[in-house]
Amino acid sequence: MGFDEAVIHVAGGRGGDGLISFARTRQNPKGTPDGGRGGDGGNVILRASRSVNTFAHFHQQVHFRAEDGGPGGPNNCQGKRGEDLVLLVPVGTVVRDLHTGGVLADLVEEGQEVVVAQGGRGGRGNKAFTTATRRAPRIREFGEPGEARWLRLELRLLADVGIIGFPNVGKSSLLSRVSDKKPKVAAYPFTTLTPNLGVVRVDELSSFVMADLPGLIEGAHEGRGLGDRFLRHATRAKVLLHLVDLARVEGRDPLSDYFAIRRELEAWEELREKPEVVAGNKIDLLTPEQVQREVERFAQEGIVLHPISAHTGQGVRELIQVLWRKLQEVREEKPPERPRYRVWRLTPEPPPFEVAEEGGQVIVRGPAVEALVRRLDLSTPDAREYLWEELERLGVVKALRKRGLGPGAPVVVGGKTLEFGG
Repeated sequence: MGFDEAVIHVAGGRGGDGLISFARTRQNPKGTPDGGRGGDGGNVILRASRSVNTFAHFHQQVHFRAEDGGPGGPNNCQGKRGEDLVLLVPVGTVVRDLHTGGVLADLVEEGQEVVVAQGGRGGRGNKAFTTATRRAPRIREFGEPGEARWLRLELRLLADVGIIGFPNVGKSSLLSRVSDKKPKVAAYPFTTLTPNLGVVRVDELSSFVMADLPGLIEGAHEGRGLGDRFLRHATRAKVLLHLVDLARVEGRDPLSDYFAIRRELEAWEELREKPEVVAGNKIDLLTPEQVQREVERFAQEGIVLHPISAHTGQGVRELIQVLWRKLQEVREEKPPERPRYRVWRLTPEPPPFEVAEEGGQVIVRGPAVEALVRRLDLSTPDAREYLWEELERLGVVKALRKRGLGPGAPVVVGGKTLEFGG
């Protein structure tokens, strides 16, 4: 896995437990309930930042957890809220749920944030359960666990111009020629393992961002080579600079290379209509006559070819002007407005609970029931009494009576075996 993608596990902090506490005085020896609630757990937040440009820092550490909330205190004091954990990611990060593949966020601006794992709620202390009829409750809730999930992070560079082409056609050399970026340059495939960004100055007032994207081979849209990563980055670019090797240093035909890459681009719907400028590199290794023949070959296919030499700089300034004009055309085009529809879907609400009999046991299931049992500390009689009051309010007690259960009968509620209190 390259530095432009990562898989990490994030977990929100657990909520703090509520407290059972009584404020006792000489006049009130039994005390007044004053147990506070626990603090909420911290969230895990992804924040887009230009201070990082790869996911290298996620290759050493995979698991990230926010701080837990503190327990509730006496005098109705709430526990400390857990600190949020902020993870910096490059601008242009797409955040996906690893298991569903669904996009959770697309962080395209400096400072943009998304909560990817919510902290758990703190549990209530016994002060919250005081009523006119329950004046000294020994009831509290446990804090809830925070959300936890696996994420896939994908970097899609935010560049005005993306340089595409087969390995070794001179993409990195061109970027180093036109910007202050000095990427690694060598005569072997896949020199560029992660994209490089450089600022190209057009004149004293104008500039644009150019990206040298990882090399491409046939079958890239199916994941071969580095091409699938290349294609992700290419979707962000406003204009593609399609570079071919006119000198055939690798023994390949430049026109055939062009059409091979076009087939890969067209396999991705986002790239089919992307504006493109075609440039032929390494003309310093050819005679003017040979260069002209290549220009005419491309012209016969309806392709305007701009000859350049990234090594000597010949034709590069003219190419920058062509790219700048193309960018202005793209920026002036207004995307068509999409019709807005409001779709109403009628979905039946699930029952709040269900009662079933399995293996001779009566079992009560349901999100509300399970959450209630999970949160309550059932170690005290007051808490168990409160539980059955809440279950009666939900209709569970009535359903159990219909099944013939009497007081004291065992019943499994939310995974715990309890004595029926109805």
